[in-house]
Amino acid sequence: MESQKGNQVHMRSLNEILEYLKDQSAEQYKANVIKLGIPENNSLGVPIPVLRKLAKTLKHSNGLAKDLWNSGYHEARLLSVLVVDPFTIDHKWAIGLVDDVVSWDLCDHLCKGLLYNLPEYEDLILSWQNDSRLYHKRTAFVLIATAVVYDKEMPLTQIAEYLEIIRNHEADSRPHVKKAISWALREIGKRDIASHKKAKPIAEQLAQDADKNKQWVGKDALKELNQLVQTDARKRLKRKKPTSK
Repeated sequence: MESQKGNQVHMRSLNEILEYLKDQSAEQYKANVIKLGIPENNSLGVPIPVLRKLAKTLKHSNGLAKDLWNSGYHEARLLSVLVVDPFTIDHKWAIGLVDDVVSWDLCDHLCKGLLYNLPEYEDLILSWQNDSRLYHKRTAFVLIATAVVYDKEMPLTQIAEYLEIIRNHEADSRPHVKKAISWALREIGKRDIASHKKAKPIAEQLAQDADKNKQWVGKDALKELNQLVQTDARKRLKRKKPTSK
């Protein structure tokens, strides 16, 4: 199935990769991820560190990425995102992958590993924020959280637009959506002092709202926003160290 050279695994075909993943599967890990809400169907039970290690031995290949995704296996789809070349992939195909997503982890992995690298990712945010489909809408907010972290040149006007999007959807009752909304709000608040001053008051208002969903988003965001401090060494805020007794 494979040849060894140092610590590298050289796969020769899709079937060999799938067989390798099956060999690396563990029922206990599969049971644990199912408890987190990841669907059991087509899940092998392979930890993400194993997939990342395997991906390092494979060349970027859009053809292989498509074959892995089309296999239907959950872990193969996670691996697909790791071997795809986001700068040469067919964008229509990449965007269409969200139609197949049925779990929060694959949604987040797809956003951070592929969709954020597409030039039109902001268009996806604007379009999918109003989408009634669960993971299309989650994608919009995961992309906001991702962009806020990685786009170091993002102006405050863009931050304000993202906060407005959050305010427009803060009452969504679906757990996988409101968790992404809280995540986006927290990442904005961690970006720098100016962004923190915009994000924290919104979280405080939501925490006091009569609507239970808004209240949840606000309280969840404040768990982290209340613990942030600025250091001299970095612009991005981080959690303050607990006081030693």
